[in-house]
Amino acid sequence: MSALEIASKLLEAVRTSWQDAASMVIERERTLVKIWNGEAAVVQKWKTVDSYLRLGLDGRLVVLELSTSDPGKIADEAGSIWRIARRLEPSEIYSPLPQPTVQRMVGKAGDQGVKEFMEDPSPLVEEALDEVAREGGERASGTLSLELYRRGLATTAGFEGEEERTLLAFHLRAFAGEGSGHWSLGSTRLDRDGIREVGRRAGEIAIMSRKPADFSPGKFDVVLSPMVMGNLMNILALMSSALATMMGYSFLSKYKVGDAVGSQSFSLYDRPRDQELPGGALFDDEGVETVDKAIFEGGKLLTLLHNTATASRNGGKSTGNAGWVMPRAWNLDVLPGDVKEEEMAEILRNGIIIMNNWYTRLQNYVEGQFSTVSRDGALLVKDGEIVGNLGRVRLSTSLPRMLSSIEQLSRERSNILWWEVEIPTRSPFALIRGVNLTRPEV
Repeated sequence: MSALEIASKLLEAVRTSWQDAASMVIERERTLVKIWNGEAAVVQKWKTVDSYLRLGLDGRLVVLELSTSDPGKIADEAGSIWRIARRLEPSEIYSPLPQPTVQRMVGKAGDQGVKEFMEDPSPLVEEALDEVAREGGERASGTLSLELYRRGLATTAGFEGEEERTLLAFHLRAFAGEGSGHWSLGSTRLDRDGIREVGRRAGEIAIMSRKPADFSPGKFDVVLSPMVMGNLMNILALMSSALATMMGYSFLSKYKVGDAVGSQSFSLYDRPRDQELPGGALFDDEGVETVDKAIFEGGKLLTLLHNTATASRNGGKSTGNAGWVMPRAWNLDVLPGDVKEEEMAEILRNGIIIMNNWYTRLQNYVEGQFSTVSRDGALLVKDGEIVGNLGRVRLSTSLPRMLSSIEQLSRERSNILWWEVEIPTRSPFALIRGVNLTRPEV
């Protein structure tokens, strides 16, 4: 039974108890390789079927997530939820599911190469590890995930949709003496050049970061790699959700569409129709056709991300970004600049290149104030040359200040996907002036 057939049976099972409903089923076949100490240590394969129901009744909204494909069991759960739902307060932003402009959508974009290597992914791992060794890296750890993904959606408004995609997610951390380097890749297809690039970059950064250097806390000009930009753009995408602004959960609550938020160099797109980034979709969770769109263009806020409920509350139309509760981005795309990547250190002249980060935390969502800690290379640049690695440094600023201080972006971009970048993001290197850096105490 296909994902759409299961979703349709689920919808039939709950249709009579609820005023409007949507049923979504996601099937995943996945092969995961865990790489440790320079070799594929564990290979795991599994298949999952997850079912989701969005149930509406007199302005009350219930969302269920169940790990079973048995429509009978889910219908029983939905029946018991109906009695609980009667006691809930109606939602302030409830909106019925939209009438579809296209009643049926079917897409198949799975890459045969990804499917074939799900049987034996070891050659891909070996190619990446060879690149680490060629750069001088001594060992490496990481994960390679290959996935076949099928999604079916049926709604009582009359929409049916099904699509199949493949996903490749790879990240590798290389070590050389006291140095380490980390890079990643997200793709819809078997990208062997990209896989080798992950190994090459991880090894290269590990070599560059072997020599320690020191610094005193202060304000610095920095270059952020696509790994760091990807992480920060994921947070910016969360804050671009219309529900986040309505809840006061975003610094964008203070801005209107058309306001200048960042520098003219900065443009960020949501690209559900991108053929390479693996987070895409033909239709959103309400059956609305997706479209590529600018969230920021030339530094101006152009679009918040809406589902039907948030759009109705704001007198507009859905942007195809549902989320039954929270509208969200599919794929993120930061437009490039005109500077070659190898020229960034020379243009930076004196400052720090941060190659990777983690532990990003928001101290104030309304002001967009955050801090993040470098991981692997934080490379000190003097007179245009890399002179050593600072280790862990804490970057503290606010998102509006950071966006308005972007001065240069590289021509080259990387497609990033790993646990700190859950929304696939294509990003260049970014040169940002005047950022506070301190040394973490713990």
